Amino acid sequence: MIPQRVSLITIGAYDLPMLRAFYQKLGWEETAHSSDNYAAFTTAGVILTLFPIEELAKDAEITFTQDRNSYRAVSFAINLDEPSQVDSVIEQIREIGGTILREPSDAFWGGRTAYFADPENNLWEVVWNPSAVFDERGAMISY
Repeated sequence: MIPQRVSLITIGAYDLPMLRAFYQKLGWEETAHSSDNYAAFTTAGVILTLFPIEELAKDAEITFTQDRNSYRAVSFAINLDEPSQVDSVIEQIREIGGTILREPSDAFWGGRTAYFADPENNLWEVVWNPSAVFDERGAMISY
């Protein structure tokens, strides 16, 4: 049986120093494993890493053809404890240069949601889900 967990997510970075600076501006702390060519940030549920996109393609033994200016076909989410936090987090992201794609609004399913893109067009949802359950570390364990 394959363990049912996600432990690490890597974003292939076109410009690692610029992308790293954006996540540092979010206030996220890097781990001791970060280096000039790799950034690792701790989160409540997984480790988020940034790795040069050419190196990621080489490591996976693939040819990468993604257009740098298009959105990627994946999104990440920051789930929050209160609906008002969606608005305040989006304002903080706006202040540090994130591109707001969807302003905070109430969702048809009862939550509150917004979207932003980091400087390399990785999509992030900022969301409050009234059904979300978090563990003591802040990792979402149910929704």
